[in-house]
Amino acid sequence: MPTTAHTTGPTSRLRADLARARHAMDAVLALVPPGHWLERPVPERHRLLFYAGHVDAFDWNLIRSNLDLPAHQPSLDRLFAFGIDPNHGELPDDRPSDWPSLRQTADYTKAIRRKIDEVVEQITPTFLHMAIEHRLMHVETFTYLLHNLPAPLPVPAKSTPVVPPSDFQADNAEAMVHIPAGTATLGQRRCEEGDLAGGFGWDNEFDCHSVRVPAFAIDRYKVTNARYLKFVEAGAEPPHFWRRRDRAWYWRTLTGEIPLPPEWPVYVTHQEATAYAAWRGRTLPTEAQYHRAAYGTPESIERIYPWGDRPPDCSHGNFAGRWDPVGVASTPLGDSAFGVAQLVGNGWEWTSTPFAPLPGFQPHPCYPGYSAAFFDGDHFVLKGASPVTPARFLRRSFRNWFRSRYPYVYASFRCVEP
Repeated sequence: MPTTAHTTGPTSRLRADLARARHAMDAVLALVPPGHWLERPVPERHRLLFYAGHVDAFDWNLIRSNLDLPAHQPSLDRLFAFGIDPNHGELPDDRPSDWPSLRQTADYTKAIRRKIDEVVEQITPTFLHMAIEHRLMHVETFTYLLHNLPAPLPVPAKSTPVVPPSDFQADNAEAMVHIPAGTATLGQRRCEEGDLAGGFGWDNEFDCHSVRVPAFAIDRYKVTNARYLKFVEAGAEPPHFWRRRDRAWYWRTLTGEIPLPPEWPVYVTHQEATAYAAWRGRTLPTEAQYHRAAYGTPESIERIYPWGDRPPDCSHGNFAGRWDPVGVASTPLGDSAFGVAQLVGNGWEWTSTPFAPLPGFQPHPCYPGYSAAFFDGDHFVLKGASPVTPARFLRRSFRNWFRSRYPYVYASFRCVEP
């Protein structure tokens, strides 16, 4: 990507971040096996080919509307413009013949990137942030789509230097931590364009406000496969990522089946997590309770991250480094001030809070449907991060959301009680 010589300011760094985000998405697209581009591994989502065009079409449609530029290829600009999120039981009905070839898609995206690079000096920081983060969101989305192809992928393993603590025992997996009453700060303050002190955020991250949280107890660890297996043995349906063969349970990884790892967090739907919590006589944490446990301290000072203010790295959690989970006690340096483990990384965490606007919410004028279209009572807030979530989404105010029955996301949970 062309840059102005000797320019090292915030905008220049964002252009470099965009180049890295492009590379990250290109790398995951390259994992698609030949002949599979028109498959739809997740029935509720578009065919894989859509994502090869979508991330660049999003950038183009966003930026050209801001700069008043003409359409490139109107039919493809529209075709690749938006993803889908149908109601439960409603599936897309498009046909393979409705889509361009992979070569046509590649030519389209190449031309769009060239056009964007030609006007990159005119793009505001907000638009660059949106382009970067939207693309990185789809790195994760596309990973779990690939995870659902019929056959495992022959992809290289990812690893980080994570060493499980030797004192972790199955009998302390159910330990709970008392969180005293206190204040949780949700969202972030709104700032003007060019004011980087407040940081970038999507419209649902505003405005900043405080919530008084009564005392409660929360699981120290995410619910593990071993703990959830007891629920299945009591009659619950097994999670999406589990397989049963020869009276043994297996975990379906991106690269193949392995014996069910008992200390890994279980990945479930919101509906399954809620049912498990009720079976234990507990509930899922609210968004405010999650914040209090993750970022609060006994001294009533809130941290930037659960472990403190130090920028995140692989010692703090399992994010942006592996395809798969690790044990729920494997990253003790990431514990919160109250001693709660892995509130960030190793699996998004379901909350009981429906996805809804924070006080002072204003849709972003250039992307008014980003959040508002999902304030429907059927989407629930997730916090934290999964093993494949880029570190820039670890900011305290970031909110993820999915439908209550959606089984494909890397979503874990833990329980609370008064």
